[in-house]
Amino acid sequence: MSVLKKFAGHTLIYGLSTIIARVLNFVLTPLFVREFPTAVYGVFTNLYSWAALLNSLLAFGMETTYFRFLDKHEGDKRTVFNNSFVVTLITSGIFLLTVLSFRDQIAGVLAQWMGNGADLADFRQYVLYFTLLLVADALAVLPFARIRAAGRPLRFAFIKIINILTVVGFNLFFIVFIPWLIEAGSLSWLRFESWYRPGWLGYVFISNLIASGLTLILLLPELAKFRFSVDRGLLWRMTQYSFPILIANISFIINELLDKMVLIPRLLPAEQAATDLGIYGAVSKLAIFLSIAVQAFRLGAEPFFFSYAKQANARQVYAIIMDYFVILMVLAMVGLTANIEILKYFIKAGDPVEQVKYWSGLKIIPVLLLSYVFLGIYTNLSIWYKLSDQTRYALYISGIGAVATLTLNLIFIPMYSYVAAAWVTLAAYFVMVVISYYWGQKNYAIPYRLWKNLAYILAGTLLCWISFYLFDRHLLLGNLLFAGFLVATVLLERKKLRSLLRRSGSDAV
Repeated sequence: MSVLKKFAGHTLIYGLSTIIARVLNFVLTPLFVREFPTAVYGVFTNLYSWAALLNSLLAFGMETTYFRFLDKHEGDKRTVFNNSFVVTLITSGIFLLTVLSFRDQIAGVLAQWMGNGADLADFRQYVLYFTLLLVADALAVLPFARIRAAGRPLRFAFIKIINILTVVGFNLFFIVFIPWLIEAGSLSWLRFESWYRPGWLGYVFISNLIASGLTLILLLPELAKFRFSVDRGLLWRMTQYSFPILIANISFIINELLDKMVLIPRLLPAEQAATDLGIYGAVSKLAIFLSIAVQAFRLGAEPFFFSYAKQANARQVYAIIMDYFVILMVLAMVGLTANIEILKYFIKAGDPVEQVKYWSGLKIIPVLLLSYVFLGIYTNLSIWYKLSDQTRYALYISGIGAVATLTLNLIFIPMYSYVAAAWVTLAAYFVMVVISYYWGQKNYAIPYRLWKNLAYILAGTLLCWISFYLFDRHLLLGNLLFAGFLVATVLLERKKLRSLLRRSGSDAV
């Protein structure tokens, strides 16, 4: 089997499992939109934005570091895993003790900041659930990385799907099934009405916590291989490599979520901020499929790129992967834009007034989709500083992106709210792509086909503009446009694809 076929096969499995997981999670969006007003959904959006930042802190960049040092220490994989997991244990332990010690103070700040529809007691519960949830997720990062490094995508997919089925199942249990039982008078001996709180956001967090706990149980075979033994020299080198990645990950979260975590709640009047944040969070879910593509690519690409780096034709292979990654992302962007009139029903609220509010945010979907295209390109480009052990550049690039995000959002959010936030995210990712490409070609040149990739991006962007604005989201015309683009792409790429598919052998391009 050719290396590209193997890479594509593993990425497909990661992709399918991620798609299934995200789609199952995606079906919860209509449920949440119907259950929670925009202001309460804003609390949901804000808390999960903070969770993403804290996840990066707890992981400490050790996932990427683990793959890199596996490549360097092929004969001592257990030591690499032990050292990596020790770091996660330390960061998780410090976090757990700190938050539990200051739980009341943290809850008070959150309640004052974004307490729409929730009191201090609610936020005390939210802090507890999120703390346990984040620690459980952090402890799962390295076992999942070990599964990926071992080339076991089916096991990875199985655990991820079980996780999301648990999340969906318990959300349905708390939000749909229990109210139905209470209304029907069934199983009254369980006395649900004595403790159940209709419309309480905490049930969403409890569902996630149960799923994360079950995931850790399923990962016990990987966790059981851990031994608390540390190679101090190796640990020092690993932390030196990972620290810039940690800072870069934090900067990335700032680029992606600072608007939701801090800026919209602080730069807009309280009532408008709560509503706009709920709209922004719900509408962002409609761009989830390109986010899935980026995540699936990263899951398959990172271990592959590190393991293949020593091959003579590695850089040519990386360039080919970039070509078809860009093509697939752009095709997905155009296809999703053409079908916004269908996708919008996933955020259909029960209240007509709330419905108008949610759908008023549809205009930012093409912007968010293009942002994910550039995020995916940056994820692909980032391999140069990881393979050349120059992870400090991750800090520089993401730092520039974070400064741009903060500056532009401070200027434009007070005037244009979440619309400005969406455009600023796009601008920040574009800047990061340009800088990463420039420095990458100087330090670890990869023969990317720049003009070809640019042509696809520009063509896709133009078609999205025509479909959304010129055709006014007309479903038939938009899909005819997408079909024409798809046919043209197949005709242009058919010879190269045939050539790639015919090649075989472990070192084939």
